[in-house]
Amino acid sequence: MRRLNRKKTLSLVKELDAFPKVPESYVETSASGGTVSLIAFTTMALLTIMEFSVYQDTWMKYEYEVDKDFSSKLRINIDITVAMKCQYVGADVLDLAETMVASADGLVYEPAIFDLSPQQKEWQRMLQLIQSRLQEEHSLQDVIFKSAFKSASTALPPREDDSSQPPDACRIRGHLYVNKVAGNFHITVGKAIPHPRGHAHLAALVNHDSYNFSHRIDHLSFGELVPGIINPLDGTEKIAVDHNQMFQYFITVVPTKLHTYKISADTHQFSVTERERVINHAAGSHGVSGIFMKYDLSSLMVTVTEEHMPFWQFFVRLCGIVGGIFSTTGMLHGFGKFIVEIIYCRFRLGSYKPVSSVPFEDGHT
Repeated sequence: MRRLNRKKTLSLVKELDAFPKVPESYVETSASGGTVSLIAFTTMALLTIMEFSVYQDTWMKYEYEVDKDFSSKLRINIDITVAMKCQYVGADVLDLAETMVASADGLVYEPAIFDLSPQQKEWQRMLQLIQSRLQEEHSLQDVIFKSAFKSASTALPPREDDSSQPPDACRIRGHLYVNKVAGNFHITVGKAIPHPRGHAHLAALVNHDSYNFSHRIDHLSFGELVPGIINPLDGTEKIAVDHNQMFQYFITVVPTKLHTYKISADTHQFSVTERERVINHAAGSHGVSGIFMKYDLSSLMVTVTEEHMPFWQFFVRLCGIVGGIFSTTGMLHGFGKFIVEIIYCRFRLGSYKPVSSVPFEDGHT
């Protein structure tokens, strides 16, 4: 009884076979079929390799939402070199709430040489080249996001030569924590002093001939400091043509949460518009000489997430490539063979011509 049930089950399974076997005596091979099969297998191999490279790659997904975090502090990372001695310049932040951030809390003033060494000039040239490519190829920003914490440091390398030249500039570097409102970070003549109506700078104690706001921005970023991220103002260098010159940078900051397979950080992207002019009160150009960075925060927050193709999707696409090419080449081969047979048959029929009657001696034809 058990053997009978087993035979019935086996026969039922055989009836469900979707891949019936064809005897070799019924299979006919041809040179054209072999050529098409070779082309199909080559195409399958190439597309499979390309699909595997796509499967290994990742892409960045951007999501936008309203920034609801208004109570935390915003960090500003600064590394700027000004072509004036440190005792002549002062840097501070004044926001819309008239809150002054003392520069002594996080900024360090270091005497430096404004002219770069050969190695530093090469670093600056490469950084400016990357900046120009980023303005043309916006998709390169995804590559920078994915290479964060993996690429080389973007900080200015130390001098490799022991220059005996006395310091003629001041390097202002460090970080500040400010309120998440629009503000103005500025570097101008004289140290900043607070007073009830705001703040002021001791510019009267500095000789006017020593004014020189030529500067180099080695690094400027907002939020968490992420090595490998290149910001829009990194590597910028401006040379003043007049003592009374104002440099203005209008910055729009966008909070950004970066989530990749390597890091997870809260950083900020920003766009910038530059403007510079000479202060001449007689010509109607009013203002104060110095470097002014006016920043404003966007109400939107961007979440950048690195994504990867799941294995099941890769498997389905791979099956589609193999099955699709196999079926398509089979249909094309059959259609081509049908066309060739029609043309060949017409050629054969056209080769037969009617034969004229030939009389025989017995009177028959």
